[in-house]
Amino acid sequence: MDNSSYTMLTRMSGLRRELQVVAHNIANAATTGFRKEGVVFSEFVVGLGREEPSLSMALGNTRQTAQLQGALSQTNARFDFAIEGDGFFQLETPQGPRLTRAGIFTPNAAGELVNPDGHRLLDLGGAPIFVPPDARDVSLARDGTLSADGVPLGQVGLFQPADPVTMSRAAGTLFQVEGEIIPVDAPQILQGFLEESNVDPMIELSRMIEVQRAYERGQRLLEREDERIKGVIQALGR
Repeated sequence: MDNSSYTMLTRMSGLRRELQVVAHNIANAATTGFRKEGVVFSEFVVGLGREEPSLSMALGNTRQTAQLQGALSQTNARFDFAIEGDGFFQLETPQGPRLTRAGIFTPNAAGELVNPDGHRLLDLGGAPIFVPPDARDVSLARDGTLSADGVPLGQVGLFQPADPVTMSRAAGTLFQVEGEIIPVDAPQILQGFLEESNVDPMIELSRMIEVQRAYERGQRLLEREDERIKGVIQALGR
């Protein structure tokens, strides 16, 4: 296989990854707190000497998460929280702390706020948040201070990675951070709201069509190159 074929194969491999990412974005267009992803392509260039042109390989091996805020939807549920601006809720999971923008919470049997998967919501100090079972009026201030019947219970923590590069998707709407996690200055949280996915289905569908067409062009180029090589071999064999 010659250099042009290798180059096209690396390009098509990246396009296939991008197609998978776009399809995943579309599937989560209605998922609360979901952050869309994209694929970052890198180019590796090698000089082959003075007599030949350089060889370029394009690799789509890095995913990038778009942190653009999604629209806010009013639910009026007292344990639905939405973040305005920067930051993530911190959850306690068996795999360690995870960050999320999905603010759907309910009290568990012990009175601790948990997400739909049962992961406990943590306060600013990294402790679970307890809500008395007999609390009638639960209110959340914009700074995250949670109160029950006028008595402060704690402050919902908003966090972010000290270095954004260290954050990667763990699963669904959860993110893991390999480095340091720090509190957000001047947090802004709304009670009775949820943040929608930041996926624009129309843009993603358009991107899917573009990627599919680019992949098909690569396929046709490889087929023509294969036919050319077969023709050369047949000519030399005569």
